[in-house]
Amino acid sequence: MVATSSSIDVGEQAVDKAQDDNDIDIQKSRYFDVYGPEARAEIIFPQAEKETKITTEDIQGLVRWVLADGTMPNWVFIKNKPLISKLIFAYIPGLDAATYMFHSKYLQSLTRLCGKPRALLAPRFIIDSNQFLDAFFSVKCKKRKLTGDGKYHTVQMTPPSNMPQEINQQTFYSREADGLINLGLSEKFPKRNEFHTGGLEREIKKQFPPSYYTLTEAEMQEHRFPLSVDSDDYIETQPADRGSFYHHMVGLDCEMCYTKDGLELTRVSLVDEKGQVLLDSLVRPLNPITDYNTRFSGITHEMMANVTTTIEDIQMEILKIVSADTILVGHSLENDLRSLKLVHRRVIDTALLYRHPRGLLFRPALRILALQFLKRKIQHGNGGHNSIEDARAAMELALLKIRKGPGFGNSSASLKENLLSVLSNHGNPCSVIDRRVMLQRYAVGPTHSLPCTTDDEALLKVKKEVRNKQRRFVWVQFSDLQQYHEENARNLDSLADAARLTALSTCNRVVDKEIVKRSSTTELKQKLKVLDERVEELHNALDSQSMLVVVSGHGDIAMA
Repeated sequence: MVATSSSIDVGEQAVDKAQDDNDIDIQKSRYFDVYGPEARAEIIFPQAEKETKITTEDIQGLVRWVLADGTMPNWVFIKNKPLISKLIFAYIPGLDAATYMFHSKYLQSLTRLCGKPRALLAPRFIIDSNQFLDAFFSVKCKKRKLTGDGKYHTVQMTPPSNMPQEINQQTFYSREADGLINLGLSEKFPKRNEFHTGGLEREIKKQFPPSYYTLTEAEMQEHRFPLSVDSDDYIETQPADRGSFYHHMVGLDCEMCYTKDGLELTRVSLVDEKGQVLLDSLVRPLNPITDYNTRFSGITHEMMANVTTTIEDIQMEILKIVSADTILVGHSLENDLRSLKLVHRRVIDTALLYRHPRGLLFRPALRILALQFLKRKIQHGNGGHNSIEDARAAMELALLKIRKGPGFGNSSASLKENLLSVLSNHGNPCSVIDRRVMLQRYAVGPTHSLPCTTDDEALLKVKKEVRNKQRRFVWVQFSDLQQYHEENARNLDSLADAARLTALSTCNRVVDKEIVKRSSTTELKQKLKVLDERVEELHNALDSQSMLVVVSGHGDIAMA
C-alpha cells in the first residue's frame, strides 16, 4: 500500500526567514517569488473510473520526479512541485491490506494525514521481505541497441559524480556485448579501456558493493540453507573480535562421497579473493565410504587411506578463517554448508547470482559459467572435480559481477544504478535510518547511514534528520509490525486464520466475524496504535515544505 502527505503551507514568515538562511533556503525563496507567498505544493490524484495500478517502479519514479531526473507520473500530480524541500520515505512492512481494512480505527492518524492508501502491485508472485527494497533501490538504465549497420544508438545515462567536467560532457553509453558502461574520452584523459576498467568499475562497485549481492534470509530459507544450530553437530560463525583481521570474502567448495547416510564431506577448500589457498584438507567421514563418487568428487580410495581429520577438526579451522562478517562465495553453497554442518548468514551463491536462460527454476552449472565468462574449462576429463579450482572459479565469477554491475551476465535489457547514487548525483544528499543489514546492502556512496535496532530508535533519528536542511531524501523503516507477524506465523492456527482473512478481504468476499475476532489480538491492536502514533509524531516533526510518503510494500507479511 502507498499513502502520501504534503501539507505544505508557505507564508510570509517563511519567506522572511529564507533571507537569512543557507543556499537551499535562498533558492526556495526564489520559488516563492515565482509562485507567490501563499502558494503551496499539493498532491492531486487524477479522477478515473478505475484506480490506477501502482508498481514499485512507479513509487521510485515519483521520488525521482520530485528530486532528480524522473518524468511526471500518470497516477499522481504534484502542483507547485519545486516548493518541496525534502522527501521523507517511511517504509512499514507488515501493514497489509487486510490489516488496514479491519483495523483502520487503530490507524486514524495515518488515514487522516495521508488519506486513502493506494494498492501496490508485487513484481512477481513469489514474495520475500527484500523484494520491494531490491526493486525500489535499483534504477534501470536503458541500454543502446544495435542498428542494422552494426552501430549502437546512444542513450544518455547519469555519469559518475566524481567524473571530470570534460568527461561529464561526453556521451555516456552502454555496450550490448558485455553489459558494461563505456565513455568517450578526450585526449587529455586516459584511453577508453584504461578508464573503463578502472574508474568506472570502481564507481559501479561503490553503487553496488559486495554486500548488495549477498542472499537475504528469505532467499536462504527458500533454498534450504542451514540457518539454525539445530543439533550438537552444527556450529555457527562468530563476529570478528574488534580490531582483529578477518577475510572480507572467501571462496568455498566441498567434495562429498557416499556413505550409508548419503553424501558426507570428504574434502574442503577455501581461497581468498586472489585465489590463494587458505585451507585445503581431506576429511574422514563419520561412516565408512560406500561409493567414492570419483567421477564428480575426484576422491579415490588411495587418497583417503590415511586421513584422520574429522569434520570437527575442519570446523575449528574454518572458524579461524571465516567470521560472521566474512562473505562466503561458492556455487550451490547450501550443499557445502550442510556437509560442513556450518551456519553462516553472509553468502554470495553464483548458482543464483547468474540467471539460467530457462528461468528461475533452473541453475546454471559452474563449468558453463566458467567457460562463458572466464573463458576457462573446469570439471572436464575423468579425474573428477577439483575443489580448489571450483572455489577459485566461483570467487572470480562473483568478483566479475561485482566489478561490472548487477546487469552483467543476464539477458536483461537494462543496466542498474543505485537510487541513492542517482539522487546524490543530482544534488540531493540522502539519509537512511534502518537496520545494519539493510544499510550494508543498499546505503552506498555519500549516503548518511544511521543504524538502529528498534523502531523507537529509528523514530528519534529520523526526527533529527528531517530537521537537517542539507538532507533532501530521508528513508526510515519501522519494522515492529513485521516482526510481530513473523513471530505469530509460528502458530499454525493463527497463520491459517490470517491467511484466510487476507484472501477473503481482498477478494470482496464476506468475512466471518469470528475469524476477524481471532486475528485481532490485543498485541496486534497495541502494535497498530503505537505505529499510528509514530507516523503522527514523524509528520509533526516535518516542516511545511516536506513531503511524506508511507509505503507498506506488497503486503509481504510472513503469513501472506
